[in-house]
Amino acid sequence: MAITMTDNAASRVRTFLESRGKGIGLRLGVKTTGCSGMAYVLEFVDELNEEDEVFEFSGVKIIIDKKSLVYLDGTELDYVKQGLNEGFEFNNPNAKSECGCGESFNV
Repeated sequence: MAITMTDNAASRVRTFLESRGKGIGLRLGVKTTGCSGMAYVLEFVDELNEEDEVFEFSGVKIIIDKKSLVYLDGTELDYVKQGLNEGFEFNNPNAKSECGCGESFNV
């Protein structure tokens, strides 16, 4: 099982962590919600939990709990800018469908 991250995403996470002044990485997870059933969750991590898996790219750690990893295995985290909009994008091969806004997905 693996998660990957583009250079753009790693650079952006690194900038966020430096601005925050603390943290060991970024947690990527899922929660049950949204119009398609599941939504992505991103949050800073200051301490690892026993059930966490850690993936590192360009000096940036992505932390995922084992329950979420089942739904996120193979996902690539990207950071994209399109016109005035910018944000993280999840390229998840497990997603069977996504809502129109891209905030939730179904597996």
